[in-house]
Amino acid sequence: MLDATLKTQLKTYLERVTQPIEIVASLDDGAKSRELLGLLQDIQALSSLITLRDDGQDPRKPSFSINRPGGDISLRFAGIPMGHEFTSLVLALLQVGGHPSKAGQDVLEQIAALDGDYLFETYFSLSCQNCPDVVQALNLMAVINPRVRHVAIDGALFQAEVDQRQVMAVPSVYLNGEPFGQGRMGLEEIIAKLDTGAADREAKKLNAKAPFDVLVIGGGPAGAAAAVYAARKGIRTGVAAERFGGQVLDTLAIENFISVKETEGPKLAMALEEHVKQYDVDIMNLQRAEQLIPGRDGALHEIRFAGGASLKAKALIIATGARWREMNVPGEQQYRNRGVAYCPHCDGPLFKGKRVAVVGGGNSGVEAAIDLAGIVSHVTLLEFDSKLRADAVLQRKLNSLPNVTADHRSPDHRSDWRRPEGQRPHLQGSPDW
Repeated sequence: MLDATLKTQLKTYLERVTQPIEIVASLDDGAKSRELLGLLQDIQALSSLITLRDDGQDPRKPSFSINRPGGDISLRFAGIPMGHEFTSLVLALLQVGGHPSKAGQDVLEQIAALDGDYLFETYFSLSCQNCPDVVQALNLMAVINPRVRHVAIDGALFQAEVDQRQVMAVPSVYLNGEPFGQGRMGLEEIIAKLDTGAADREAKKLNAKAPFDVLVIGGGPAGAAAAVYAARKGIRTGVAAERFGGQVLDTLAIENFISVKETEGPKLAMALEEHVKQYDVDIMNLQRAEQLIPGRDGALHEIRFAGGASLKAKALIIATGARWREMNVPGEQQYRNRGVAYCPHCDGPLFKGKRVAVVGGGNSGVEAAIDLAGIVSHVTLLEFDSKLRADAVLQRKLNSLPNVTADHRSPDHRSDWRRPEGQRPHLQGSPDW
């Protein structure tokens, strides 16, 4: 199942395991079960601390749990966690095997203190770049707190569940059988939704902070750069962001970042945060700014946040960046994540073999159409302008594809589209894993 190079790399990681691990599989006679068994046997052979058995008791087949012998960890993968989810599998093995998480001690204590019984089910796609963050966060919670259980489910292999629950976007998370959330969610964000007192405690902490010399509002590339430059001057600097990394977190391929030939959004966001943390910068994440009260006659500026906190500073840098814009047409909100999607890489496999439309003739829209052409039966690219605005190299690639049709309006009909400039792509269609 695993090639020699991957086995060597995985063996090196598994040397960090300090406690015995028991993998319990639930398999049938199908091809996917045989494929999963091959993967698990490869993993078992790489460490003397790993045992493998098949009890066939879980109704989801193929699936497997990872636990300590006689332990109380409830962590299961339903499917074959390759692709983007292979990292989730490796981290689960390490954490169950006793290797410490990089999460802060205060976060780990908050997880351990959660009061309640939580059964999480996460539907993912192997091509989804946002899914691993959610899967890894919930897996860690299951390792830390025995009252948290988590099953990560590959929707491609469990079509009946997908149809029954009408899953049309990934990741989709259910808690105790009810919808909990969709899309990228970090560990702290998930905990905040469960720990109802966390927002009040965090607000008190922020309210007690001394005024900053410079306070940056926004944690994207611009906010990170501003914080680094300010901190290098030796002045008291803080960054408050609704989501550190910003919209970069939702971008898969980045090929126009100078000096970096190509990278992915989450990797760039992680690098930005690591760079900022090299300096004495106070990063305050999950803080949505709602009100700016300018200082008058030398008084401090004040920023008020949705959670009830307030921060003051001598100087403010507003770097709130951009958001995915909407078309503002009837049904768009109603069908969000139910046929209207924003990430061709994450949600594209949901529309396999279907006819879809992509709205937007800029680089993002044309790139989405190109990517989707290899998955769906036909793509119609819609642009409100009289011509596509994407780079020439992208347009040439688009025009070479036999199952893509580009449709644009003349300048006299621009108002028909009612789409703001710079619209990010939307996908529309009927999902089929």
